This record gives sequence, structure tokens and C-alpha cells, in this order.
Amino acid sequence: MHRRIEDYALIGDEQTAALVGRDGSVDWLCLPRFDSAACFAALLGDDRHGNWRLAPKGAGDCTRRAYRPDTLVLDTEWDTPEGSVRVTDLMPQREGAPDLVRIVEGLSGRVTMRGLLGLRFDYGLVVPWMRRADGHHVAVAGPDAVALRSEPTVRTWGKDFRTHTEFTVAEGEKVAFVLTWYPSHQPRPPLCDPYEALATSVEEWQAWSARCRYDGPHRDIVMRSLLTLKALTYAPTGGIVAAPTTSLPEELGGVRNWDYRYCWLRDSTLTFGALLSAGYHEEAEAWRDWLLRAAAGDPADLQIMYGLSGERRLTEYEIPWLPGFAHSSPVRVGNNAVKQLQLDVYGEVIDSLSLARSSGLPVKPHMWRVQVALMQFLRTAWRQPDEGIWEVRGPRRHFVYSKVMAWVAADRAVRALEADPRLDGDLAVWRGMRDEVHQEVCERGYDAERNTFTQSYGSRELDASLLLIPRVGFLPPDDPRVVGTIDAIRDELGHSGFLRRYSVGETDFDSEQGGVDGLPGSEGTFLACSFWLAEALHLTGRTREARELFERLVALANDVGLLAEEYDPLAGRQLGNFPQAFSHIGLVNTALVLFGGKRTE
Repeated sequence: MHRRIEDYALIGDEQTAALVGRDGSVDWLCLPRFDSAACFAALLGDDRHGNWRLAPKGAGDCTRRAYRPDTLVLDTEWDTPEGSVRVTDLMPQREGAPDLVRIVEGLSGRVTMRGLLGLRFDYGLVVPWMRRADGHHVAVAGPDAVALRSEPTVRTWGKDFRTHTEFTVAEGEKVAFVLTWYPSHQPRPPLCDPYEALATSVEEWQAWSARCRYDGPHRDIVMRSLLTLKALTYAPTGGIVAAPTTSLPEELGGVRNWDYRYCWLRDSTLTFGALLSAGYHEEAEAWRDWLLRAAAGDPADLQIMYGLSGERRLTEYEIPWLPGFAHSSPVRVGNNAVKQLQLDVYGEVIDSLSLARSSGLPVKPHMWRVQVALMQFLRTAWRQPDEGIWEVRGPRRHFVYSKVMAWVAADRAVRALEADPRLDGDLAVWRGMRDEVHQEVCERGYDAERNTFTQSYGSRELDASLLLIPRVGFLPPDDPRVVGTIDAIRDELGHSGFLRRYSVGETDFDSEQGGVDGLPGSEGTFLACSFWLAEALHLTGRTREARELFERLVALANDVGLLAEEYDPLAGRQLGNFPQAFSHIGLVNTALVLFGGKRTE
């Protein structure tokens, strides 16, 4: 049986990340960046597509594993008849080349370890040429080179285009491995001291965690979520990727497999609020600056996502040689949704920049000019149909959430002018737009018969994004239309106590008919939406129910506190790319609302 998504743990260096399985196998790693081609791609195939396993000889899954407290350093332990052993995995913060460090330590008895390294560049396609040089094993293919060394040197041999290792550790003995990537046309980088890297990594991660202002219930899982969001940040630019993986399926065996290794404005703006609320102003400021660079240019060209450095072309293509996770194909690289019109992002960007100003972040001279330019575009563009928050690949519609966020954009712009009349802007026009959008949404996006807002004008479908209506201030939480919408969404989109984001298919949860999103098949319950429901319940005075739902959601995290995008309640499995920023943002923001105060608008 194929491994489960939740069987993996994350390590990373804020420029890329690796997934490590319970069996000690690194099955996913893209070098040198999150969006680079993978050199370990067994996650989306099998051992033939590249991995690095390090475990006791003949052993299967580990006995236990855990992160060192408040770090991204992973300890995996096995108890065997011969003794116990620990493998510590980390990717130290880099100054130059990326390193993957694995330290084996004997805990008791004498344990024989086996290592199997199969580098496969370009998503499992290219088998490199291996050679020995100055105590290293060096793999070269095209632009990529990887050097592997151990301290001390252990028995190693090549077979079947893989590097095999076998050695024995007694109690207290250690063997360290360092895998380093570098461009093949350049000299090998300076050596990384694995033990110094371990000590420094623990110190730096724990110092970062100590800055967290949250000290309420479930602090461990909240801190783990914040660490995950930090790990998904591309440090050189401040961009935040949605996930470190591509094509982990939303339906096992299905086609809903997408590349999430890019920076979505929507996900990132919500991360921005979580970071500010938790006390991480430096990271929030770095993302704000990334946003201003990425969004520069014609407001009509604002994209829903960008590359790590603000790249705009993210051409989507399929990789036919990878069978996909649990045979879920196709495997995709790039994302064609980059071409979509999603009007809600204008509201989310303006809301974030408004929050930046009110939170006391240093003001950039051109920050207000960006907002004015976005408003000049949106004052007419808001009337258009779009693809909506969920990136549907069906026909454009007048999605209600998109209109609500257009109202948010106008509202935040009006508030800014009212607070500081020295700012440029057309206050009367923006007030008029705010009133007009509000009136139209309440007339055309509301089903009076059912007392609920709907997914799009004239439709009967519901959408979990409408749970954010009270959060963004479009209507107060005690408005009967808000309460009715929350109840209707819980009734119609609920599944085993969690929420789908919208109706998939025409009839029921398991329908294979394409629905509003223009895709066949189904998907799991959407974790971020379920967190939104908890927050909405709390805002409408149903705090006990909200906290019960939050407890159930937190329980879905795997043994090291990580969440994917979705959850299948029937199979009891996580689905979608992993770990998913959107899910962890939902966890942090909901915890702050339920236990640590509401974020400031």
C-alpha cells in the first residue's frame, strides 16, 4: 500500500524543503529552491524516482519521532532487538549552498544501519554520473551536482545506479552525513560541520519561537503551525509558498493535482495577519515588501500568484514519467490558474496594506500609490464575472465572495482617507462604490427564501468563503443573514463534522460529475474552511461549538503537528499538498480568535 500523506515530516532551510517518511526515507526534495526540479521524487512515484533512506537494517517504520521543541529539527527513533538508534534530520540555514544533514546516533546496544541513496534529477528522470573525489561521492548531471560525505567514513558501494551504505553504531557513537547541492560548473562549496549546524539550527529556531506572543491553549500546535509558515517562507525575498509540494491529490486516483510551490496573494495575506498577530513583525514586513515588488505594474495585470521572487510566468505542464502519489495523475509543474481573474485578491491586497499601516510597520513611500492604482482599476472591474477564490476551471461567474472583497477594498481605502485626508484619492467615488457593491451583493447574492448568501448571483449553491463575511466587516455577526448563512453552509456543505469548500458535482459528495469547478471527481473536506466555520461560530456567540470544532480539527494533525490541504473523513486520510500554509494559517488565526483575542483590522 502506498504511504499516506500524513506519514511525512517537514524539514527545510527557508529556501527549500524536504519530506521525510516514517521509514527514514527522504522522498521529496527540490534543489536549490522550492520551485526547482526535484532530485528526490519518490513521493510521486517510487524508489526509481529518487530518495534517500537511512534506517536500521531490515527495519520498517520508526518506533517514534518528534521535532525538537520549537524547532524544525526532526528526531526519528527505532527500537530493534539489537538496540535503539536515532536519526536526526535538518537543513541548516544556508549562507551559500543548501545542505541536508543526517546524524545517526546509537542510543543502546549495537544497531546495524543501512543507507540507500538514489539521486534522480529533473523529477526522477535523470540518473547522474557518480564518482569519488576527495572523500566525497559526487553526482553530476547537466547543471546539477551533489556531494555526499560521512563523518567518520563508513563502508559505501555502488549498485544499480544507487549508493549503498552499511555500518554499525553502539551506544553513544555517531555517524553524520552531509548532502550538498551546487551548480555543476562551480567548485564544490566549503564543508558544512554537521554538529555545529545542528547546534546552530536548534538555537536559531528556538530563538525565533521565543518571540511568539501567543501563550494560550494548544500553544504547541499553534507554534508548530507558525514554524511551518516560517519554513514555507523564501528568505531571500520574503515570499511565502502555499506548500512545498506539487500534485499531492485532492482525491486519491483523481486528476485534481496541482503545483502549490508558488506564492498566492490570498494565502500570503492571511499569513501576514497571522504573523503580525503572533508578534512576527520582521517576517510580516518582508512579505509586505515582496508584495509591493510583485504587484508593481499595471493593476489590470495583478496575478493571483507569483513565483518566489515575483516571477509572473508559471507555465503549467505535465510530467508523464511520474505515476503520481497513489497513482493520482497527471503530475503537474507550473499552474495555469496564474492566468485567471480573481477579483477577491484586490481586496485582500488592499486589506493587507491597510493592516500594515495600522500595525505600525514602516511606511513605504509608494505603498499608498499602489493602493490607489488598484482602486482605480477595481472601481469598474468589480462588475465583471471572475473565476473566484477557488480557481474554478469552469465558466466565469459573479462570485459573491469576490464582490464582498471588492467592498473590502473600497471600505479600507475610504477608511484610510478618512483617517488621513492628506492622502490622494477620490473619497466620494470610493464611498459610492462601497455602497453600490454592498447593495448589489445583498440584493443579487442573497437568497431570502433560504436566508443565506449564495456562491454566485442567481445560483443556489453555497460556498464556505461566505463564512468570512462577518470577519471582514461586510455585515455584523449578529445580522440574521450572517447567522442564516453560517447555518446553511454547515447543513449543506458539512461532511462528518467538517466542511467542503463548495458542492463538488451536481448531486452529492461522491458524485463523479463535474460541477462549478469544471473538473471531474470529488475532493475531501477543506481544512481552512472548517477553521473558518469555528471562527464564525465564535463570532456569532456559539463559542462552545466553535471550540469543540477546533479541538476536532487540531486532532487531524499528524504525529508531528502537520496538516495537508484537505481531509477525507471516510478514509481517515489527509489529502492535497502538504504541509499546506492555508490550513496552518486557519489554525493560527482561529486559535488567536478563540483564545488570544481578535486580530486588529
